[in-house]
Amino acid sequence: MNSSLDHPCRVCDRATTRWCARCHNAWYCSPEHMRSDWPRHRAACRPSPNALGYGSNMIATPPPVEPEQIQVLGILFVAGEDRPRIVTVRCRLPHRPSHGPCPIPQLQAYFDAPPGSVVLTNGLNGELLRFPLHVFYSPTALVTGSPINRAVHHITSGAAPKPWYGTVVALKFNGSRRQGYAEAGANDLPALSVYFLSPAST
Repeated sequence: MNSSLDHPCRVCDRATTRWCARCHNAWYCSPEHMRSDWPRHRAACRPSPNALGYGSNMIATPPPVEPEQIQVLGILFVAGEDRPRIVTVRCRLPHRPSHGPCPIPQLQAYFDAPPGSVVLTNGLNGELLRFPLHVFYSPTALVTGSPINRAVHHITSGAAPKPWYGTVVALKFNGSRRQGYAEAGANDLPALSVYFLSPAST
């Protein structure tokens, strides 16, 4: 191997004379290996001042690909608001291909720390919910002195056995297998009210 010309491919270590067209600092034996390494390489890939043209040894840098995102509607109970509201929750798809709706909800915008959660499988009169509800709440809200959740207080007419504090988000599973989420809406409020009124609620 001629070290002045050949370099190891970043993926398979095969000797190659081809490099990233953007930074001129990463070597690949094929465009396929460049694409497969791009999620790792992209953080360090900076345009080279010598990148004046496209030569036969250069491999085109893939365009930045953001993680695929979808979104669903959820129900947000904010402590400082009198009524719950419907909000859009972003969802991240896992690295492996998935066709299920919203497998991983992104809830960082609503909670300062990882939320606690409970799954509701029963609604009014103990009926089994065809689409279970997933309720997320702040487990530290009592400790941090958060205000009472007025939106929960409102839909229970103040009759809940104990007050709820901090933010609450409710999402609806897309089926009993709970592999993703579907759109939640006002029709889900009665089942949530039953839960908030139950002595077993958090």
